[in-house]
Amino acid sequence: MALSRVCWARTALWGSVVTPGPFVTRRLQLGRSGFAWGAPWSSKLHLSPKADVKSLISYVVTKTKAINGKYHRFLNRHFPRFYILYTIFMKGLQMLWADAKKARRIKTNMWKHNIKFHQLSYREMEHLRQFRRDIAKCLFLGIISIPPFANYLVFLLMYLFPRQLLIKHFWTPKQQTDFLDIYHGLRKQSHSEILSNLERVIPLISDPGLRWHLTDLCTKIQNGTHPAVHEILALRECFCNHPLGMNQLQTLQMKALSRAMLLTPHLPPPFLRHRLKTHTTVIHQLDRALAKLGIGQLTAQEVKSACYLRGLNSTHIAEDRCRTWLGEWLQISCSLKEAELSLLLHNVVLLSTNYLGTRR
Repeated sequence: MALSRVCWARTALWGSVVTPGPFVTRRLQLGRSGFAWGAPWSSKLHLSPKADVKSLISYVVTKTKAINGKYHRFLNRHFPRFYILYTIFMKGLQMLWADAKKARRIKTNMWKHNIKFHQLSYREMEHLRQFRRDIAKCLFLGIISIPPFANYLVFLLMYLFPRQLLIKHFWTPKQQTDFLDIYHGLRKQSHSEILSNLERVIPLISDPGLRWHLTDLCTKIQNGTHPAVHEILALRECFCNHPLGMNQLQTLQMKALSRAMLLTPHLPPPFLRHRLKTHTTVIHQLDRALAKLGIGQLTAQEVKSACYLRGLNSTHIAEDRCRTWLGEWLQISCSLKEAELSLLLHNVVLLSTNYLGTRR
């Protein structure tokens, strides 16, 4: 074969001056026929093993996508309702996985550079806060599915009780609106109780001026008036000492405030107080980070989520109104010290009850 290549090269260079002999001609004919030398060489024989692996992987991925597409079309054609649930479930898994990877990057950066939670940016703090709540809900599902064959029961429970057992990634758009309305209705049930408890402790306040301000504020809210920022800030001293300081709150008030914050009230008083204090501190840290970032930098969805977290049912309120309300909240929050966080906790009721006629 090497000799035949040499002869062909000479022919190409010098034309027909030199012609191969009979022996070489015979070898060339055998080489072309493949009788003595096998099949003609293929370009694939020159590929490296790494290129072959890449080609194989690409082929498998292409086939998998094609089969997956056929499977989706089959489900959509024959089981349309199940296909909707299946699509939402798969997208929810993808979003949860993306959230987990982002949370891991944030935590890794915190450990690497020795950064505390309150030193993060607003979006990083909010992502970690929400991811922790989502994981806690998913962890409960994982625990109850541990016994043998319990996973089948878990799937049935998830289908029957999506609001209680699933996170928002696995809700349909309609369910997101409906479930947020339901949750807000549950926390609004505690608003009247919180205001009644405030009125009950007014005689225990030593300062006559503060007693009058708090009485006037409670009366305005119960009559459907939205309070001004300066009216709420005038009561700062009431909420840093007895009887409305964070460490002096009564058990009934803490249970009502827990329901207003969508936290479980079924805990012993020390745990209730610790959880309320921790939750309020996180919101205060988020407020400072948000004030540094600026409300104008938030998207419409981020603004509505921030308002809902702080007690306002923003699902049916225009974006500009939500930004206005969030600005009022930040003005109050950023004026408070750590010892006055009880006022921020009660502000969930004081500032949100009558905003734009939301009281029903």
